[in-house]
Amino acid sequence: MSIEWFDRVCGELQDQLESICEKYDQIGHMSIDRGAKHPRIEFYVEAEDDERDYFCTLFFDPHNEDFYIETFDFEYEQTTRTILSDIEDIVDTIHDSFHYYLNDDIEDDVENDYEYVEEENTEFLEEIDVEWETPEVTAFIYKDEVEVTYQFGVVQETGDGVLRRINRIRTDEDDIIKDETNFIFSKEEASTIIAMIASHMDSLSEFDLQ
Repeated sequence: MSIEWFDRVCGELQDQLESICEKYDQIGHMSIDRGAKHPRIEFYVEAEDDERDYFCTLFFDPHNEDFYIETFDFEYEQTTRTILSDIEDIVDTIHDSFHYYLNDDIEDDVENDYEYVEEENTEFLEEIDVEWETPEVTAFIYKDEVEVTYQFGVVQETGDGVLRRINRIRTDEDDIIKDETNFIFSKEEASTIIAMIASHMDSLSEFDLQ
């Protein structure tokens, strides 16, 4: 008797899943395990190399005829169960889980794009002609462990400014780790940047490496 409700919901969810995924230009799938003590429905999209990215698992309690999802509560270090009382709650939960999955995927893409842009920026500086107007100026130093320097230059072709920041860290093995970033800006931007920094110097805190 109770498993009939499970099968009915499975049939309705397939149509709902197609609607949810089409909204985000994705193809969603679901797999059904009826043989478990608590049957479950797993929702996923196919990733590269035929792998599956699961974004929601829906369980069914045959004894109480309840659908539910499980989440881990990091504060209490235990699994919590959320009961879904009707089909509307179930569809909303799947929709929200898919939305969270997409947001995480977008954030990963943004991080990857940022790393690519930073690398591209460094390669770009190696190709263009920069006339360095200053030597490396030490902005911060802590014993012989950390040193931060800045250098200002001008792109000869465009007249834009370049601010190079080099962070050097000495490891316990006495190796030097060098991290370099470059910021390119126009003359119009320079005055705005200077004014913004000057207006908020009191809001900044000093390094605390003690």
